[in-house]
Amino acid sequence: MGIWGRRWLPWLVLALTGIAAALPGIRDPALRSAGHALVVDEPVQPVDIIVLAVWAGRSGAIDAADLVHAGIASRVAVLPEPPLPAEDELVRRGVHLQNPAADRVELLHALGVDRVEVIPEAADGTEAEGPLLAAWCDRQQFRSVIVVSAPDHSRRVRRVLRRSMSGHQTRVLIRSARFAAFDPDRWWQSRNGVRTGIAELQKLLFDIARHPFS
Repeated sequence: MGIWGRRWLPWLVLALTGIAAALPGIRDPALRSAGHALVVDEPVQPVDIIVLAVWAGRSGAIDAADLVHAGIASRVAVLPEPPLPAEDELVRRGVHLQNPAADRVELLHALGVDRVEVIPEAADGTEAEGPLLAAWCDRQQFRSVIVVSAPDHSRRVRRVLRRSMSGHQTRVLIRSARFAAFDPDRWWQSRNGVRTGIAELQKLLFDIARHPFS
């Protein structure tokens, strides 16, 4: 597929989704299928560690804690994101500000998880998560991990990790956070759901166009 085909494919699929959404008879099934296309939730089994992805948020922390209490793993690693410019400026001015990774660590402790660590490197976006996690797992000699993701983000996360983990010893399972706001069966019924669904569908389709065999 040429560069122009890759560029227009996501817009074509989104347009077809919009046309289907306008037809009453097939609207709900088409939009439901589009929502589920974003979601991956793999069966879990015991692993070396659970990784709480950048975009999983509080709902992901709940799932990570539930997995620990179920005996799937004994510890959780939090993947941080780079600080925002405003956060750096507040620190420069001497204002104490707890970053989101520290908030998640505190929440996990409150949920009864004793062994929590923060991955040293920060991930600036989904594409950065893959190589960062692959290198970290190699250093730690992990053979299996569960990555807890926001549901709307989970299929793209799996595609990125499949590419990044190719040739590495670590097997990765993807868990979609159970208490996340995104509902693949009703995402088009709220403004936030529509915003999230359309944005993530576009990102997923761009990823498929760029890496069709992931």
